[in-house]
Amino acid sequence: MIWLRSLIFNALFMTVTALGAIIAMAFLPFHPKYIRRFIRLWAHCMIWLLRVICGIRLQVTGLQHIAPGAAIIASKHQSAFDTFVWLALLEQPNYVLKRELLDLPFWGRVARHSGAVAVDREGGAPALRTMVHDAKRILHEGRPLVIFPEGTRSAPGERVPYQPGVAALVLGSGVPCYPVATNSGRHWGRRAFHKTPGVISISILPALPAGLTRKPFMEALEAQIEAETALLMGGP
Repeated sequence: MIWLRSLIFNALFMTVTALGAIIAMAFLPFHPKYIRRFIRLWAHCMIWLLRVICGIRLQVTGLQHIAPGAAIIASKHQSAFDTFVWLALLEQPNYVLKRELLDLPFWGRVARHSGAVAVDREGGAPALRTMVHDAKRILHEGRPLVIFPEGTRSAPGERVPYQPGVAALVLGSGVPCYPVATNSGRHWGRRAFHKTPGVISISILPALPAGLTRKPFMEALEAQIEAETALLMGGP
């Protein structure tokens, strides 16, 4: 039954996403806020399909910690689910994503027009400066920005090095940074066909203290995210 439900969901996910990207092209001549509203509708649709077809529910705690306005959401990244759930949870957010995603047909143009912040992971310091510059544009508009500090998806229980881009972004902008933990990989694994029924939990922690320098900031961010993720996964 899990196999059949997963097959149906995966087929619908790919089909609706492809059609959504094509339809969203109609919004390109208009202000980006309209395309972001359309993408938000798509994200809510995916979350609904995941619950109805696969029996995967979403539970979010700590959303009240995020103050209105500019903010950086530094989230654990275990699943493709993480790449769209914030579109439904927050008002007009954008993601920091790898540059090659903007080269995808249709979707790349939609993401670029919506304000996605691209980063070239092989570009070194110049790419990091460009990312910070582009991110400040989003934050100056008073909107939240989602970034995955690990820079890639990690399997449940796996620890991968946190990348310095999040520190450059937070220290360069001065806006509050909220660590986020999740167990999404338990139910929607990395490149996994099967979608396992249960509850995807997202835990939003209070903002990190302002004024931290780079090393203490990175240490605090990683420690809080990993500790909370371990609690969500049910282990030390």
